[in-house]
Amino acid sequence: MTRTIVESPTIQANAERWFAVQVRCRHEAQVGDALGSKGYQYFLPLYPRVNSHNQRNRDSHAPLFPGYLFCRFDVYRRLPVLTTPGVVRVVGLGNVPVPIDDAEICSIQSICRNKVPTEPCSFMVGERVRIVQGPLSDVEGVILRLKDRLRLVVSVSLLRRSVAIELQPHWVQPVISRAA
Repeated sequence: MTRTIVESPTIQANAERWFAVQVRCRHEAQVGDALGSKGYQYFLPLYPRVNSHNQRNRDSHAPLFPGYLFCRFDVYRRLPVLTTPGVVRVVGLGNVPVPIDDAEICSIQSICRNKVPTEPCSFMVGERVRIVQGPLSDVEGVILRLKDRLRLVVSVSLLRRSVAIELQPHWVQPVISRAA
């Protein structure tokens, strides 16, 4: 009797993809360091935050996605990730891990790499636009207008979480749907 293994069309064998890893509260950096020491590539996006505690202002960095970090691994070899202290689970549907869209990870990485002022924001759905000028060229997101300010909201759909950056109106153009 032969056994046929059917692979998911979105996940190929031996293919490393980005996954969201849920971690214990306030343990994002420690889990990231532990995964890095195991040889995994991880991404923990941070933003600067001013804490006013005990009448002193202190600069610190906080995770853009509290309780999560992103790790690149082969889904069929995820046990070392799951057994890392502080890891709660790999995010997915039920017990099936779902990879993060590469375009979403690239957008967040580009924002962090260019040190654009960023902050967490509510998850939004709307008309998609693409940045065509400036340091974040080709990043896609949803436009949010607040009074006289224009912001681009970039989301990680699987987590239903977003980040917002300020931008100039002439930097963006609408994304044309390919399903037309």
